Amino acid sequence: MPLDKGESRSLRVREQLDHPVIDGDGHTQEFHPIFLEYFREVAGPEVTDRYINARLRASPWHSASVAERQDKRISRPPFWTMPAKNSFDLATAMLPDLFRARFDQIGIDFAVVYTSQFHILKFRDEEIRRAGCRAVNLMNRDQFKAHADRMTPAAMIPLDTPEEGIEELEFCVRELGLKAAMINGVVPRSVPFIEREAPGAARHSMWIDSLCVDSAYDYDPFWAKCVELKICPTTHASGQGWGSRQSITNYSFNHIGAFAAAGEAFCKALFLGGVTNRFPQLRVGFLEGGVNWAVSLYNDLFEHWEKRNMNALQELLNPAQIDRGLLADMVEKYGGEKFAPYVERFREADGSPGARPGHSKEDPDCLDDWARCGINSPADIFTRFIPSFYFGCEADDRTIAHGFNTGCNKMGARLNALFSSDVSHWDVSDMTETLAEAFELVERNLITTDDFRDFTFTNMVKLQAGLNADFFKGTAVETEAAAVLAADRAAVFPSASVQTR
Repeated sequence: MPLDKGESRSLRVREQLDHPVIDGDGHTQEFHPIFLEYFREVAGPEVTDRYINARLRASPWHSASVAERQDKRISRPPFWTMPAKNSFDLATAMLPDLFRARFDQIGIDFAVVYTSQFHILKFRDEEIRRAGCRAVNLMNRDQFKAHADRMTPAAMIPLDTPEEGIEELEFCVRELGLKAAMINGVVPRSVPFIEREAPGAARHSMWIDSLCVDSAYDYDPFWAKCVELKICPTTHASGQGWGSRQSITNYSFNHIGAFAAAGEAFCKALFLGGVTNRFPQLRVGFLEGGVNWAVSLYNDLFEHWEKRNMNALQELLNPAQIDRGLLADMVEKYGGEKFAPYVERFREADGSPGARPGHSKEDPDCLDDWARCGINSPADIFTRFIPSFYFGCEADDRTIAHGFNTGCNKMGARLNALFSSDVSHWDVSDMTETLAEAFELVERNLITTDDFRDFTFTNMVKLQAGLNADFFKGTAVETEAAAVLAADRAAVFPSASVQTR
């Protein structure tokens, strides 16, 4: 098949833009036999065999009968997740040289490329998990290093503990020279009580550790290491198998909203856990879930803070504020015979309406939900949220427009939506259509050309170069990225661009 398949719609879009296009979420499909070569070199034959055997057992759904799936409530796993009929795109996903050769036709100037080996992060076997991540990182460093001017691979960082995350991040940055990183964002863990009391059932129990609120570990050393190494982490965490996303027959039922659910959990935890307060330099990306969930979360934070900050709690919601005499008088006058036996109870100090015994005896250490956030005014919510978070959106997502809707978003905010193609996966049937599909938002007057520039270029520069000003040095977009950073610095420090006498 000839490489040149003719002019694409995306190429025509790119030719009319006055700025580069950065793909914030390209993917590669690693060829598993080559991956195993790297795995064996990292871990040795014994751990490799353990990994291969674990992979063979990885999908109990396929080996279970229909009756067993129903009895054990085994969720339908993903299936047929790579391009098939479009075999040219499948080859592109596997071969970095071909991917690079097609960049112009796809309409992008630069891409951050992520692994498709997400299953590695789900292994509870620490040796397999850590060796798998190391093998992926070595393999992709080798396969993409010849194309550093047009694409860069993101390291895959295991984060079941902060220590393993720090160790792999150090290796990837200092030894491999990688400059982007992907973390899981949420870690499923067994419930300790069940592990002790019913160890045989422990693997069927689960709580979601969002790393920042009520975590099993203190992850601040990891966030500090990200800042030190100038890494802005991104996450592809998925909520498939959580809560209502546990259909035993329908993958789409489990998949829809799954990345948004996991992204919201992690983002909410970073905010309420005070990470964006303690590490204001840190930038975090949430990929594959879109921006619509973030619009809801951002605005909801304002509503909750306004009603549940400590001053509002004490003034308006503390049961001690109840005028029990007034309440009892109203009950006596309007309650009728059903309430008559309880009138005097409403006058008692512990007789708040509908209260169960001890209901108002709250733990004083768990009253202030905002203690770690550094929030003293609505403006602080904007400051702790908007500069810190970036949201990967796929090309055919119309709700991208909501992120740029300053009329609906509190304080006129524009959330940092990112063009994230997700090429190499089942939801992209033709790589050459993604940019053109995204541009339909402009053609339909859902966003402006300035919004599109931020979506496809500026926001990615601010995310990836937020800590590392040299992130795009030596790339095809170096000059344009430097101009964005210079303009951003001038906006933050306007005096720096004004000559003083």
